[in-house]
Amino acid sequence: MSAQPDNDRSFADAEAARRARVDLAACHRLAVRFGLNEGIDNHLTLLAPGQPDRFYLAPFGLHWSEVRASHFMEIDLEGNRWVGEGMVEDTALHIHLPVHRIAPRARCVLHTHMPYATALCMLENPRLEMAVQSALAFHEDVAYDMNYNGLAFDRSEGERLARVLGDKSVLMMGHHGALVIGRTVAEAFDRLYFLERACQAQVLALSTGRALRPIPPEIVRRTVDQLRGGTRVDGTERVDLHFAALKRLLDRDEPDYAT
Repeated sequence: MSAQPDNDRSFADAEAARRARVDLAACHRLAVRFGLNEGIDNHLTLLAPGQPDRFYLAPFGLHWSEVRASHFMEIDLEGNRWVGEGMVEDTALHIHLPVHRIAPRARCVLHTHMPYATALCMLENPRLEMAVQSALAFHEDVAYDMNYNGLAFDRSEGERLARVLGDKSVLMMGHHGALVIGRTVAEAFDRLYFLERACQAQVLALSTGRALRPIPPEIVRRTVDQLRGGTRVDGTERVDLHFAALKRLLDRDEPDYAT
């Protein structure tokens, strides 16, 4: 009789791992769908359920449109591979590993060179301005790294980036790209998606050559409070509703992501 709880727990752990892998595979496919990827570069990682010292990483060389749930390797926080096969690219370890270890909320770490966020990171002032409603969700939650040091080919660079990120969920990396963290894949991808949309709106507005008109500070504060108080709809997190809807698109058009 005593074996039953262990069996139940083993089944629950296996199911949690399967769901996590499916969500991370969906994240890769959706990044391609929305033009957030760049060739075979950049990395999207997630701490393995029940394994706070291991994270899932897709083998380097796969296009994100190819990534499936079964592809992920498990890498520990020392850089050792425990599960899976494939190439591990250096910057995946040197950026993601320290962020997972150091940054609060960093269960899921998404680093991309998505076009509009990266375009802002090229400017003298890369700040996401509070000039459009979609930007208000990032109010006081963006860190800026203005000290580009080249490729992250050593652990110290990732540790530096993690310290710059601090307690924020977004790091705008000067001359480089963006990094977003979340407690779940759904939360992190929602942040990534809407960050790019907010950056897109700002870049398009700046392209007119006319000055941005910031939202008045008192309206910013009131709207931010509204956003923080409206994270659920009928008891369900908005980020989960968004991600579930996006996964339904994949279930219809490219269901092999979940295999």
